[in-house]
Amino acid sequence: MSERVLFVDDEPNVLEGIRRALRKQVDLQTATSGAEGLRLMQEGGPFALVISDMRMPAMNGAQFLAKVREQAPDTVRMILSGHADLQATIAAVNEGHIYRFLSKPCPSDQLLTAVEDGLKQYRLLTAEKVLLEQTLSGSVRMLIEILGMVSPAASSRASRLQRYTLDLAAALGLAERWQWGLAAFVSQIGCVALPKEILSKVEAGQVLTGEEKRLYESHPEIAGKLLAAIPRLEDVAAIVTAQFGPLSFSGMSEDVAQWDVRGIGQLLLRTSIEFDRSIASGVTREAAAESLRASKLGLPISIIKALTNLSITNQERVVRQIRLQDLSPGMILDEDLVSPKGIRLVPSGQEVTRTLIVRLTSIADGVGVAEPFRVRVTI
Repeated sequence: MSERVLFVDDEPNVLEGIRRALRKQVDLQTATSGAEGLRLMQEGGPFALVISDMRMPAMNGAQFLAKVREQAPDTVRMILSGHADLQATIAAVNEGHIYRFLSKPCPSDQLLTAVEDGLKQYRLLTAEKVLLEQTLSGSVRMLIEILGMVSPAASSRASRLQRYTLDLAAALGLAERWQWGLAAFVSQIGCVALPKEILSKVEAGQVLTGEEKRLYESHPEIAGKLLAAIPRLEDVAAIVTAQFGPLSFSGMSEDVAQWDVRGIGQLLLRTSIEFDRSIASGVTREAAAESLRASKLGLPISIIKALTNLSITNQERVVRQIRLQDLSPGMILDEDLVSPKGIRLVPSGQEVTRTLIVRLTSIADGVGVAEPFRVRVTI
């Protein structure tokens, strides 16, 4: 077995007996206290299975396994104890989410069987997690690919929003949460349901009529419904749906880090949208940050400061002339991309994505692409 197992018991004789019984069958480490066990997990983890004695000084088995669960939620946890204390048993189950109880003394064959069962459970949990993540990743990639084909500009805008959102979260010192960046990245997928005429006007910066504006601002609800059908994306769907909704921070802590995932996500995405909208109108990043400070959105002071720092520390871009074969994601077109006959293929200002490269490669094989052309590249 390649998965590692950690035994924790304050009696050295017990640990020595376990080592003798399992050393040839299990990749085993031992610790004589909960504190030592947590140290081993931090320095040498992860462990597939952790088995702990119940009654230990300073930190009992229930307390230790509760901390194990916080530190490594995928690790399977068991109790090996000679004390049948009902209250302690209930505490262990509630606090540590114990997979199995074993009683001392435990015969070697029963102990080995329990360890094998625990490792099987670990494999099951991790396999399910990998499957979910791959399914989730594939679903999101498919949605973004479709968006890139229907509206390259919306796909490019989504990439910028994701970058702003992640940079803002980092500037605020927030703990990393995958929901925020993903919500920004998929925030524009509802545009696939909008008429091309409206998308063209939005991309060109033209003023929308009242009816067109209402229709355009319905795309978050469309996106939310698409995302809600994907498991584990409930928070992402809620953040995306609320991206144009009213912001209300009354009664909320001044420390944004204390807000829930959805509240922070909505704040980060809305700030990024307004920031991107200002920059698209032609103002500088510093002016865009200042306009948000003076706006009626009532954004928290902390996010305005983070936005100001973001505008100052943003990486500089230089203009270069390249050929299609040298195009890579993240570049910004500094001129309209046209065919050899002058037909506009992609407007200036478009951020290059993998989907756009595939599309242009296909066009190059047909009508062709005028080369070289100018792009802005991050230094």
